[in-house]
Amino acid sequence: MTNYTPPVQDMLFVLDNVVGLASVPEHPDLGKLDADSVASILEPAADLASNVLASINHSGDKDGTKLKEGVVTTAGGFKDAYRQYCEGGWNAVVFDQTHGGQGLPWLVAFAVQEMWQGANMSFGLCPLLNQGAVEAIEAHASEDLKHTYLPKMISGEWTGTMNLTEPQAGSDLAAVTTKAKRDSNGFRIFGQKIFITYGEHDFTDNIIHLVLARIEGAPEGVKGISLFIVPKFLQDGSRNDVLCTGIEHKLGIHASPTCTMQFGDVTGDRGGAVGYLVGAENEGLKYMFTMMNNARLSVGLQGVAIAERSYQHALAYARDRVQGASLSKKDAAKKDTARVTISHHADVKRMLLSMASQVEAGRALAYEAALCLDLAKAGDVAARAKVDLLTPLVKSWCTDMSVEVASTGVQIHGGMGFIEETGAAQYYRDARILPIYEGTNGIQSADLVFRKILRDKGEALKVYLKEFEAVLGDLKSAKGDDLETIHAQLKMCYEAVGKASQHLGVLAAEDMEYAAAVSVPYLRGLAGGAAGLMMARSALAAQELLSSAEGDPVFLNKKILHARFFAESHLPIATAAAQSVLTSARTIVAAEF
Repeated sequence: MTNYTPPVQDMLFVLDNVVGLASVPEHPDLGKLDADSVASILEPAADLASNVLASINHSGDKDGTKLKEGVVTTAGGFKDAYRQYCEGGWNAVVFDQTHGGQGLPWLVAFAVQEMWQGANMSFGLCPLLNQGAVEAIEAHASEDLKHTYLPKMISGEWTGTMNLTEPQAGSDLAAVTTKAKRDSNGFRIFGQKIFITYGEHDFTDNIIHLVLARIEGAPEGVKGISLFIVPKFLQDGSRNDVLCTGIEHKLGIHASPTCTMQFGDVTGDRGGAVGYLVGAENEGLKYMFTMMNNARLSVGLQGVAIAERSYQHALAYARDRVQGASLSKKDAAKKDTARVTISHHADVKRMLLSMASQVEAGRALAYEAALCLDLAKAGDVAARAKVDLLTPLVKSWCTDMSVEVASTGVQIHGGMGFIEETGAAQYYRDARILPIYEGTNGIQSADLVFRKILRDKGEALKVYLKEFEAVLGDLKSAKGDDLETIHAQLKMCYEAVGKASQHLGVLAAEDMEYAAAVSVPYLRGLAGGAAGLMMARSALAAQELLSSAEGDPVFLNKKILHARFFAESHLPIATAAAQSVLTSARTIVAAEF
């Protein structure tokens, strides 16, 4: 079992040179953040990730969680790891200082979060969901509710959950049947929610559930849904009428309890779960999107993290596994090279390059969205539009990528990858949930096409595509075969996405079903191009540092090599996806099953 080493050098390169720490608004106490100040944050986080969280990842996968009489016991070491995580102040990194947070930018927080998810994704899901709950309460709850819940949720003394899904209402939240009945003190909640991550656990004394429910007499459909805070324990210390009635047996993330939660009618004598209305009645779905959009970017970041972990695991194995002889003429004359490690074989090199380049592209794309979050929070309207556009790209592309990369990691291990003891299979199993939850990637594609492009007639997209034109200009004026190759491939992808975008409008005008039919290949074309754009920026930054004799030349040349490989091997896939938008809509709609 290999160790996990957070890629701090790679992270700092993206933060400082590709995305740009210089663009982050000043911190009220720390002032302008630079690479040195961010490194002082990342290094202790890396220590906790590698030495505490990573060490219980495999054992947690084997042991899982246990439920007995409504009480969930987490895997060995997880509760103590959470204690260390909170004592280090890590739960408060990005939150508002008004309620005890540290107020650090999302750009820095994403780098820190990547470590938790890469070290131990099952563990990292707990703070991820809490983060979204805090965001929703901060944005929409009354001052009294904020004062009651945020300080302890930000410190980590309490954790938060998101309760949307019901047995009959998965992605179709209009079908939610959980009820909220008025009483003299507010509301009582009755209903069942499923797939609730960390709905019950032993990390903390209290768990704060954010629950979608329909107030009696509210309109049908999504217009009648409200959002409620439903704590496990009430302020007087009494137990609320809410209980975990089951935990799921899953393909992966075994150490993360995925719970069925019963609100009301648990004991028959408490009269329903006490719930506190967040914001206005019937505005719950709008409020919950604050939490969901936050979580969607974080899930994309999880994809980057688990792909990085899988890559490290595969690289270590490839460097150690001796198999076959080298085909290289330069090695043929050496008497001691009859057999070599598989890292010398061309196809294994190809697979490792594919893994590394996709991870780097995903990281840069996710961090770019994080910077936009920071700028939007500071009032930048254009940044708000850009992060809205990037959210489905980050969520979909990075999570699909994670499954591909983790699968490649199993392949590099050969037959041993199919054996659980090597650990490679866990990353594949864990990654497989990522394209599904927080809105399947098909839903992300529909969100991109209908809400982010067609709704505003592509205005935000037009602005974003200008960034491609600027980078293409920089590449064209740069010297060297590597950058010329990147330019040629990025230009083809950019042109294909442009044609696909125009055709999307034509299809939508004729029949919305046609636009829906090609929404996934359209997203893959645009998102793959966006990832290629970030890799082009990475190559340009590395070349500039090399020209000025700054930085580690081995590290920087590797960045250029990875960018070139991505352009040669992955941008053509994005280009093809965009081109298929022009031809496949009617074929898909004509199909019957």
